[in-house]
Amino acid sequence: MKDFSNEEQNARLGVGTSWECCASRNILLSSPSQGCTENVDAVRDSKLVKVNVETEDLRYKPGQDCRGDAHPVSNLNVDSSTKIIVGYALTTKKIRSFLKPKLQVLAREKGIAFVAIDRGRPLREQGPFDVILHKITGKEWWLQLEEYREIYPDVVILDPPDAIQHVRNRKSMLQVVAKLKLRGCRGHVDIPKQLVVTGDSAMIPGVVAKAGLKLPLVAKPLIADGTAQSHAMFLAFDELCLTSLSPPLVLQEFVNHGGVLFKVYVVGDSIRVVRRFSLPDIHKQVGNGVIAFPRVSSASASADDADLDPEIAELPPCELLECLSKELRRRLGLRIFNLDLIRERGADDRYFIIDINYFPGLGKIPGYEYVFTDFLLNLAQSKAERSCSTLSHNVEDPITDPLKDK
Repeated sequence: MKDFSNEEQNARLGVGTSWECCASRNILLSSPSQGCTENVDAVRDSKLVKVNVETEDLRYKPGQDCRGDAHPVSNLNVDSSTKIIVGYALTTKKIRSFLKPKLQVLAREKGIAFVAIDRGRPLREQGPFDVILHKITGKEWWLQLEEYREIYPDVVILDPPDAIQHVRNRKSMLQVVAKLKLRGCRGHVDIPKQLVVTGDSAMIPGVVAKAGLKLPLVAKPLIADGTAQSHAMFLAFDELCLTSLSPPLVLQEFVNHGGVLFKVYVVGDSIRVVRRFSLPDIHKQVGNGVIAFPRVSSASASADDADLDPEIAELPPCELLECLSKELRRRLGLRIFNLDLIRERGADDRYFIIDINYFPGLGKIPGYEYVFTDFLLNLAQSKAERSCSTLSHNVEDPITDPLKDK
């Protein structure tokens, strides 16, 4: 077993090639060096595989004017051509990684305005907004969101605080996956056998033995709040070393997966898959103690150019990803998230979800600007259709209205 020092592991881990698996069931391989064209969907090459499935284009069309819930925006400094106003409350780090100039330029071209929410003022005094995009924690902020939604019931919150809270705990996060019953999706999805430990670290060897978990084990903090501490992970090889771990934590059985992990990004109906290096397979007990390993998402080397076994490099079936993302969106109540997916070595159709993250680093995906702006336009289109439907049912019929002539 290799010693997973930060230097070695950072050299092995990294962002792989981005693939798209969308509702039209097109799979797109986009090289990071290729850059973005006018529309990322136009970037096609010989590796594009198409399935003959008819889809309806529901994207918001410029010029459509069916916003029954439209509200004045006199207190916002936005252009008159703006169709969607997105208020955002993000950390400084998230603003730098997500709200890049290219995204903002493309958004303006499509009639989308990003407006910073002033955290020093009550949220109810700001806006109104069509969408609130946030990655801020805290009870006070969440109460403000609830109050704002009462004032403006049509506002879209990305995403609801209660749904976010569900995936901040690794116990509840993966319980949803354990209950999935996917059928006809060309694969089986599960979670590794795991155990939540909240008591004294001296008790860990005993509870592990009682639960029947097999070493080695991956140890992760129970709370996943996006901080560096929540991503501090360890690989434990023997029972004695388990007492050196610090609860509360989650222990997962290590599953051999060929050293490759699939980062599956879900943004509404859009799915992107990035292939990255992960921990190598462990075939026998060759080490002892606890070894820290770096966060996979922080690495920089590419897995795409590596000489990988085709069985390992092959992406999960598009049908499986579509079934999985649709079911998770419904069960989690989230629109923007990613999951870490591995394929068990030697079992072509058996996959494991080992982590789920809300509002991940989308800026690392080639062409994310198009994915996200199209997502916002689809939200506006759906909202406009609902408003139009409501209005049409409230309009008086001049012929059948019995009170018309009275």
